[in-house]
Amino acid sequence: MKRLLLLPTVVLSLLAVQAQSLLPTDSVLRRMAAQMLMVGFKGDSVDENSDAARYVRDLGVGAIILFDVDLTGDATIGSRNVTSKERLACLTRQLQAWAPHRLLIALDQEGGRVARLKPQYGYLPTVSAEYLGKVDRQDTTRHYARRLAQEMRQSGVNVNLAPVVDIKSDTPGLGRLGRCFSADVDLISRHAGWFIDENHRAGVCCAVKHFPGHGSAVDDSHWGFVDVTNTWSSHELVPFKKLIAAQKVDLVMTAHIFNRNIDNNYPATLSRKTITGVLRRQLGYDGVVVTDDMYMQGIIDNYSVERAIVLAINAGADMLCVGNNISTGFEADRPFWLVDVIVRAVKEGRIPMGRIIEANRRIERLQHKVPQS
Repeated sequence: MKRLLLLPTVVLSLLAVQAQSLLPTDSVLRRMAAQMLMVGFKGDSVDENSDAARYVRDLGVGAIILFDVDLTGDATIGSRNVTSKERLACLTRQLQAWAPHRLLIALDQEGGRVARLKPQYGYLPTVSAEYLGKVDRQDTTRHYARRLAQEMRQSGVNVNLAPVVDIKSDTPGLGRLGRCFSADVDLISRHAGWFIDENHRAGVCCAVKHFPGHGSAVDDSHWGFVDVTNTWSSHELVPFKKLIAAQKVDLVMTAHIFNRNIDNNYPATLSRKTITGVLRRQLGYDGVVVTDDMYMQGIIDNYSVERAIVLAINAGADMLCVGNNISTGFEADRPFWLVDVIVRAVKEGRIPMGRIIEANRRIERLQHKVPQS
């Protein structure tokens, strides 16, 4: 009897050894893990010894995220990566020159209150999504989206972390800032589609956000726990569904919100029921899923970063945003530590290798969609 009981353990051990032998070399696995990071750095210029060089050239991250205000410093205009059109174009050219692949270079250029490329740096003024929704004219939305996207492309930015397709309500981080087109999901879908079209024409990919709908939240996940269970409804999925069906979506950004209508245990970013169940299976999306910043209080107040990273990847997230520009502070070696976390989790069997391969496939497909500089 003891021999019979031992047999399954032996078989499982052999299978584990076999699975371990199928893993790529450490250097390949580290590159694959690094591809799954979207990271930020300080400074509007770079040199061979800068953090940006280490992240792009040495580590091989898949994406860079840029900001104009350094929230870990003095938080003044022009204190981070964007200070002028000329310097930004020079910065992005150097980043691409270091990259072993076509680097994704992203920023939030929604228009209005959330615009990293501001008139103070020589860019044209933008208008908010709320303004465009109120005007409700296709030519107006296309006009402002075209201007915005062309300036991004001229500056070497190829991913716009926009548009917001959340419903408009009195949300501190969204509705009150004019970041939502409307409370009408059909109007949101139309204007978001036109916005994306003009970005695509300029050679810029777009990330629709924040899945599965952040617009009804009464709190801001930048600063802590947010639960939309009692305010969210399934019609908030409509803009995502329509844009995915129209094949307009390059990336979907997740929200750090609890929504017990979908998952009783985890916020959307860490929820397999939300990402794999609703977004992938129900809505049929097979593009890149990128998280909102993994160091926002909505995550780190409730999970260790390592546990959150493992949960997010296993939930179906392909790319992890770590802007290093949030209240939790800047750490220059953070991207290297995160690669260590992912590699260790794969080796220990906590993240299936297939999940890493799948994420890299989607990221590489997206990288080939952006024009070469």
